[in-house]
Amino acid sequence: MSERPLPKIDELDTAEFWAATNEKELRYQQCANCSTIIFYPRRVCTGCTNGKLEWKVSEGLGSIYTYSIVRLSYHPFFKQKLPYVVAYIDLDEGLRILSNVIEHDPESIKIGMKVALEWEEHENLNIPLFKPIAHD
Repeated sequence: MSERPLPKIDELDTAEFWAATNEKELRYQQCANCSTIIFYPRRVCTGCTNGKLEWKVSEGLGSIYTYSIVRLSYHPFFKQKLPYVVAYIDLDEGLRILSNVIEHDPESIKIGMKVALEWEEHENLNIPLFKPIAHD
């Protein structure tokens, strides 16, 4: 079985984000100056360009903004997962993250479907994935 390709955990902008995944925290940034929510992690605010960025922790709940079902992959890890869903997830705190939707029939995924964070554990980091949650 092939292993998932993992991100570099020592890059300046994203190192703190990946370190937090070891504690199963999905962190994002918010500007203390203009309140812009920033994700993926960066050194400057994308709203005012000079604000102080603060780290926040997401609860990991949101909904599918849009998605694609991947049916063909040449990478050995992803090839064994076919078909799989890649989706933009709008989290309740206001950030949007690109991830996989897991543990669900790809054909039943819908825009607006509620999802919750699920962690895929690795030695030096955890990968944030999402799975559908039941409607009330």
